[in-house]
Amino acid sequence: MNTEEIMKLALDLAGLESKPEDSGIAVPGENIHKVLMGVDMETPELLLAREIGADCVISHHPKTGRQILEFHKVMERQIDTMVSFGVPVNKAQKALEKRKKAVDLNNHVRNYSRFDTAARLLKMPYMNIHMPADIIGENVVQSCIDEAFAEKPKKTLDDVVEVIACIDEYEKSLSKPLIRVGRGSDYAGRIAVLMAGGTNGGADVFKAYFEAGVGTIVCMHVPDDVREAVAAQNIGNIIVAGHMASDSIGLNRIADAIETRGVEIVRGFGIE
Repeated sequence: MNTEEIMKLALDLAGLESKPEDSGIAVPGENIHKVLMGVDMETPELLLAREIGADCVISHHPKTGRQILEFHKVMERQIDTMVSFGVPVNKAQKALEKRKKAVDLNNHVRNYSRFDTAARLLKMPYMNIHMPADIIGENVVQSCIDEAFAEKPKKTLDDVVEVIACIDEYEKSLSKPLIRVGRGSDYAGRIAVLMAGGTNGGADVFKAYFEAGVGTIVCMHVPDDVREAVAAQNIGNIIVAGHMASDSIGLNRIADAIETRGVEIVRGFGIE
């Protein structure tokens, strides 16, 4: 395989027709037979890849160039997800704007050429696959929850945590799914799994979901200021599934698909 074929495979698995801004190929490569793959792959991992005879490194999180500088653009997907849960499109756009701007400002000052420079000097093919893996993970968790509670309208937060925890990646993880806002005995109501949209949308986005009838948001992680704001709103619940385990769901399925093409995948660095 080559890096373009690997990217196309990930896009197909996620149901995407084009490459999102947060995913890309920094150093292209051909005749790939062994891949080192992880959540955060930087210069030490590039050096390790050379030591173990890998001929490509795949990171989940964006580490280079436009994938960093244009990361905020993929957050637009959150508008479509909000609309699918009943949030008016104009309200969804405004709810997202504050967090989107903050992400843009933060990424604008980052050193965006640090790791692709290392990859080029090492002549190591280097790419990252972010949103495609997150979409796959989001779909897996949402489907699991929907199936488990199709005939149980009065499920509690404890019930939801129990179902999530049975997914293989969460079973393996040291950081287990936890209730961050709400009590275990609280009714979950309608559940929205939010894992694909660049990063957390913030308190305004969460409030928009709750006002549209969502009772519980399941996400990878939540900043403390957002947790406090949602708790103060007192209209919805948050379950944090866990960052590394959530990322691992999509990455494992992409890795499995690559392996069926005869490529060896060495997984680690956050992949459960």
